[in-house]
Amino acid sequence: MRFEPITWPRLARTLAAHADGLEPADEGSWLRIGVDGAPAARPEEAAAHLAAALRSRGRPVLTVSTAGFLRPASLRYEYGKEDPDSYADGWFDTGALWREVFRPLEAGGSGRVLPDLWNPDTDRATRSPYQVLPEGGVLILHGPLLLGRWFPFDLTVHLSLTPGALRRRTEESERWTLPAFERYETETDPAGASDTVVRADDPHRPAWTGLGG
Repeated sequence: MRFEPITWPRLARTLAAHADGLEPADEGSWLRIGVDGAPAARPEEAAAHLAAALRSRGRPVLTVSTAGFLRPASLRYEYGKEDPDSYADGWFDTGALWREVFRPLEAGGSGRVLPDLWNPDTDRATRSPYQVLPEGGVLILHGPLLLGRWFPFDLTVHLSLTPGALRRRTEESERWTLPAFERYETETDPAGASDTVVRADDPHRPAWTGLGG
């Protein structure tokens, strides 16, 4: 896999221009983009750059983080607070993401998206109001372990870290999650499953494969 240097703003502008030429796969009215990456790769920052670039082109955008769709602590910690398999398979409420984020954006949907569902700090529902994404708008969902779950993305971006960079950039208290990302690489092959791969070992000097890499 060949990587070429790029800046985050240029990457965002290039992806936004590409998104303008895409049609939703389900012939609906909304485009759905996934920005996949371990927390150490800062997918929320890449998503923010992309959202800004899309808005500058006149597209309404709603960004949603998987961090707002964690399952309750009683379910996340059923096998302990530092179980990597639970993190990979059971921390994120994929059912709620389908119900509250993706189905409203299907063809003929209402466009009413719930931006978050659960506050892990209080372990209670956030009770956030629904937000309406106008037709022609773009959803950007960002977070770890997004691929291989059959989410109906029209464009996917994988933020890649080498094993050494992933360990180095992951906070020590969170390094118990590293086996989950090893599993993800082996079982899902996110680089092969995404439309483009961005190498983010150095947060200030990204490189990418181009589209279709």
